[in-house]
Order: sequence, then C-alpha cells, then structure tokens
Amino acid sequence: MKINEVSKRINLPISTLRYYEKVGIITEEYVLRDQNNYRIYTPDIIQHLEVVKQCLAVGFTIQDIESMISKNGFSESEQISILKEKISEIEEAQLKLEHAKQSLNNILSSNITCEDGFGKH
Repeated sequence: MKINEVSKRINLPISTLRYYEKVGIITEEYVLRDQNNYRIYTPDIIQHLEVVKQCLAVGFTIQDIESMISKNGFSESEQISILKEKISEIEEAQLKLEHAKQSLNNILSSNITCEDGFGKH
C-alpha cells in the first residue's frame, strides 16, 4: 500500500506516518521501497498502527510506544507490569481531577464573586 492508502485506512495524516517512521514507531519491517524509492507498506501496518492508536488513546506517550517497540517483545509479566503502571497513573490523575472538582465546588458554595475584585466577598 502507498502512504496515502495507509493514511486513509487508518485515519492518520501522512505527516504523522512520516513522523512515526522518523521516531521508530513504524519500523523497517513495515516499509518497502519501490523502484522510484516511494514507500510501499506491508498489509501488517494497519494492525500495527491500530495498536499504536489504542496505546495513545489510553495515555501512553510516543516515547513509551517507541521504547516498547524497540524492545521487540515482552514477557507476560512485563506486559502486566506496564499495564498496571498505566492503570495506577490513570487512577492518580482521576484523584487529582476529583480534588480539583471539589475545590471548584467549594469556591461555588462560598459565594465568592469578582464584582468587587478577585476573591472578595
């Protein structure tokens, strides 16, 4: 598949695909070159990029994904550890958001207004 076909099938801009190649998210195993030196992607690229998109959606960074790809495989215990660590990070973020929400509710209930200046009753 050419880059524009992959872009359409996976719903990612061509620039993102090129960036993923540059940083190692798309490895050489998925990219061939034709006689004109155009990229030709293997069919497996679609599943690979779907996994990348899912990892990004649950909070992994590009650097996390690149690191996982460069390791070239994980044991079951390593995979469990990585996922549990991400779950902990999400739970910590949820707690921070809940505290921020409670602080905003406290401000609302204290009837603080800004009509006479910031933070004055």
